[in-house]
Amino acid sequence: MKNKHKIVFLFAVLTMIACTATKDKPIVAELAYKIPSKLGEGAFWNYKTKELYWIDIEQQQVHVFNPKTKKNKTIQMPSKIGTVVPSETAGMAVVALSDGIYTENMTTQQLELLSDVESEIVANRFNDGKCDPNGNLWVGSMHLKQDKPNAKLYKIAANGKATEMLDNVTISNGIVWTKDGKTMYYIDTPTGVIKAYDFNLENSTISNGRIAVEVHAEDGFPDGMAIDENDNLWVGMWNGNAVAQYNPRTGKLMSKIKVPAHNITSCAFGGENLETLYITSASVDMNTEERKRYKLAGSIFKVKPGVKGVKSTFYGQPKLK
Repeated sequence: MKNKHKIVFLFAVLTMIACTATKDKPIVAELAYKIPSKLGEGAFWNYKTKELYWIDIEQQQVHVFNPKTKKNKTIQMPSKIGTVVPSETAGMAVVALSDGIYTENMTTQQLELLSDVESEIVANRFNDGKCDPNGNLWVGSMHLKQDKPNAKLYKIAANGKATEMLDNVTISNGIVWTKDGKTMYYIDTPTGVIKAYDFNLENSTISNGRIAVEVHAEDGFPDGMAIDENDNLWVGMWNGNAVAQYNPRTGKLMSKIKVPAHNITSCAFGGENLETLYITSASVDMNTEERKRYKLAGSIFKVKPGVKGVKSTFYGQPKLK
């Protein structure tokens, strides 16, 4: 009997050790599509076509990746592109280029100008952007030298009207809305914080800006982000080798997904049930040692983090009424 008890006890201890090891083992994203993009960004899951829209800012390209076929379509743009978001009109998208905001026919590649806002400010370019629950595009600019808060955040209505929403921005980046549409989260990367704003669904305006998350410097710089079904934030960490999950109500870091690339730029929930997190990365801004270590930098990665995302709003398509 004593030997039997020892065996049972030993089995229990080994089980606890195994469980602890599994729990503490970091989640690592795997390669979804190998490509040496320079500055991969702007991940957006088109839930209608089941494709990942993303961009390479430096190579002036829009990409459409189909996870089922493993094919990646590339569309060359005439200038650097800051974001791409599908439109409510089938086969169309909205893109932010160096000289303004355009609609793009994803088949013919024809561009039509929506707004020439900031077209004369050569010290800036457009960066990240997404659509609010009422279908307006919120897109920000960034200061090219990245050392002055000379950029802004704009709201682009369906008719192309541009409205300045925030100023004193240096690098406008991630922007998302909660499921009820009443809170907007926003990142100006050099500030090292994620801010929350009350969002007015009646007139698509923001108020009551406050800090929701303070990002620790050792974790990297907050870049693009996604939001899950629990209204928690998933943030690509530039110079951080990871996607960080934050609870914006407490400001706490909940978890990290390790990514085999140094500069992680954006992420989006996709897949049949929005259960897969797709992650973009960059191959720029790395030293020789980092280039040797992160040979997949610039590629698209994926992971199933155990939580689902929510459908992102298309341009001109109200989600909440």
